[in-house]
Amino acid sequence: MAEKKKESPEYIAMRDLALSQLKSGKSLTGEGGVFAPIIKEFLESALSAEMECHLDEEERSIGNKRNGKSSKTLKTSSGEITIETPQDRHSSFEPQIVKKRETILADNLAPQIIGLYGRGMSLRDISIHIQEMYDVEISATTLSEITDRVIPQVKEWQNRPLDEVYPIVWMDAMHYKVRDGGKVTSRAVYNILAINKEGRKELIGMYISESEGANFWLSVLTDLKSRGVKDILIACTDNLKGFSDAILSIYPETEIQKCVIHQIRNSLKYVASKDQKTFMKDLKKVYQSATKSQAEMELLNLEEAWGKKYPIVIKSWHENWEELTTYFQYDEHIRKIIYTTNAVEGFHRQIRKVTKTKGAFPSDMALMKLIYLATENISKKWTQPVRNWGLTIQQFCIKFGDRMKIDL
Repeated sequence: MAEKKKESPEYIAMRDLALSQLKSGKSLTGEGGVFAPIIKEFLESALSAEMECHLDEEERSIGNKRNGKSSKTLKTSSGEITIETPQDRHSSFEPQIVKKRETILADNLAPQIIGLYGRGMSLRDISIHIQEMYDVEISATTLSEITDRVIPQVKEWQNRPLDEVYPIVWMDAMHYKVRDGGKVTSRAVYNILAINKEGRKELIGMYISESEGANFWLSVLTDLKSRGVKDILIACTDNLKGFSDAILSIYPETEIQKCVIHQIRNSLKYVASKDQKTFMKDLKKVYQSATKSQAEMELLNLEEAWGKKYPIVIKSWHENWEELTTYFQYDEHIRKIIYTTNAVEGFHRQIRKVTKTKGAFPSDMALMKLIYLATENISKKWTQPVRNWGLTIQQFCIKFGDRMKIDL
């Protein structure tokens, strides 16, 4: 049997001190912390090695050499550490591990800084918050550099592979202002929110364009296909002209459900305010019908009552009828999910809570970066399937056959 290694008195003392500080909630790395001397020694050794590299043969040939040390206190989220930094006679040494005039290990605070930024705080507010919390100043430039570290994550996320099939997808756009070449212009942020085969929400796409239009949606759908999406069973959209054609050109078997609420809003724009209450009472009988055939009868009644006064409104319902009534094929719990774009609009409301303090974004990437971080926070709650998903997926398997397979 191997003999148990005897622990040194120094190790035992450090272990006991570390346990004591952990139990009391005291920082292990800050001033007085058990690991502070180790961090101090590491940083000072690294700085000394950097100085040796700096004082190469060329530097020494012009008379440069070590010129003592200076003391510097570094602030971290865990406390303060005082280190000795080497100096050279010509003051040309530029250390990298702890830069000149750097009094805070910014990397130590990067997660907190990115987290605050993702919740909508401005760089100025973050700077004030960090100063209040840690009594240090971080410039807006440094903060911007830290938040820019998520850009590779954003690009990787945008290009990640997707599932082959998504049962339900909602598509909608948000609008923001961005500075472009010295002037402020509008940007449309295209979002594709989906329910995957497990019944969980997932943002599968986010794109930026100068304006919302069916042509750009076509490029969005093409991108989804290139990332592995072979089929979408039901696509829920607003009433943008040409949208359905764009979807069907890429996914010809997809069922389109136009948003009934969008249709209602658009209709009421052309109904006199004195008639809106009565008109809505009649209109509810249409879209709240139990069956499609009953809804068609109620639409004829609506036309008889209001067709002469508001012919354009009634015509719009007839023209969009097939794509407004897809939901009648399904049970009540599925109808509630697909007959409006409320799911993606609810997501947009959460995003706007984060972006509402912003005026014009400095760039497209600054806009994308913030929405990505906000989405990361929002999606932490998307851990459970939508209600009644077990029943829903079974209906989809029956209705769509080989297009919707599940592993049992």
